[in-house]
Amino acid sequence: MHPHSDADRNPQLDEDDAYPEPPSKSSRKREMHALQDIGRQLVELSPERLRKVPMPEELYDAVRDAQRFTKHEARRRQLQYIGKLMRAIDPAPIQAQLDAFNGVSAAEVAKQHRLERLRSDFIEDEKVIAAIAEAFPGADLQYLRTLRRNALKEREQNKPPKAFREIFRVLRDLEEGAAGEADETADDDHDPEQA
Repeated sequence: MHPHSDADRNPQLDEDDAYPEPPSKSSRKREMHALQDIGRQLVELSPERLRKVPMPEELYDAVRDAQRFTKHEARRRQLQYIGKLMRAIDPAPIQAQLDAFNGVSAAEVAKQHRLERLRSDFIEDEKVIAAIAEAFPGADLQYLRTLRRNALKEREQNKPPKAFREIFRVLRDLEEGAAGEADETADDDHDPEQA
């Protein structure tokens, strides 16, 4: 018996080894689920945050459609479609933006704590609405008052804190809207055409 392998005798086998095998079915499935998870995170974003995520228009439209679906099966199918669309793009910039939204940065964590304090203060004392109105002139104060009443009822009745969470979402959206306007104003101040 000859001590050399078949590869030593047949150079053709060495060439075949140079081509990687296609990904296995299970690895493709894991990748698909990871992309669907990113899609699910996109669907859960507020419209203001979603506009800040770098993505093709077709993907943006698909995410907005999924946000409008209320039936579980329709949303599930739309999430699969979003995952399919994401296979054709580089998900890294999207993931980086989601990481920023999810409080990966210290500034995001500080902002989240500040908004949570504001929400708690508002729940405990309705007069805090004046501070909210001053900080966010576009705030729907009537809606916030209604949410506060509902949050207090939920707490009394030991119900899930839907209104409590909604207050946070509204405050976060107001702050992001104000930050966006500040950015636009700063851009206008530095516009070379206006100089």
